[in-house]
Amino acid sequence: MSGHGFHVHGPHDHELEHAGAHGAQDGFAGRVAVTTAILATLGALFAYEGGATQANAMLYKNNAAIRKTEASNQWNFYQSKSSKQNIAELGSVLASGDRAEKFAKDVDRYKTEKAEIQKQAEVLEAEAKEWDERSEQEMHLHHRWAQATTVLQVSIALSAIALLTRKRWLQYAVYVVATLGAALGAAALAHI
Repeated sequence: MSGHGFHVHGPHDHELEHAGAHGAQDGFAGRVAVTTAILATLGALFAYEGGATQANAMLYKNNAAIRKTEASNQWNFYQSKSSKQNIAELGSVLASGDRAEKFAKDVDRYKTEKAEIQKQAEVLEAEAKEWDERSEQEMHLHHRWAQATTVLQVSIALSAIALLTRKRWLQYAVYVVATLGAALGAAALAHI
């Protein structure tokens, strides 16, 4: 805190110094300051979780986009095989003898290749859908953490007002709003 002309504050030292100076008479400021420090710590934890879930949601959305792009590539490849198959079918009708047989074999080969490409594209599309759903779940969780953080920030603001005005009803309002914020945080934690 302070000593030998050097003065440094930690995140909650200022509140604690004032609580010690003013709280010696009645303890009001000390209780509110300690409550504020606890709320700020909870708020920091909730904010971290909110940021982490938002980052996860974006990573999952990116994974979905990669799968969708690869699926699109597979469908383009499928289309090119269809074009080759159409040409081979035309060749088998127009050609005669051994050449017609070769074109017919090509048609069968293209059908087999297309079936495999289609399976790969459908697997990639299913994976993309799963990643999208996971992203949506993470964003929902992110919003829960953000709500909890916001409510705790309001309770911290009420604490500051309570310290300045020394109104007991504001101290109780801090506890009510903080309880709501903690409940929202617990609901978010339950979804993890």
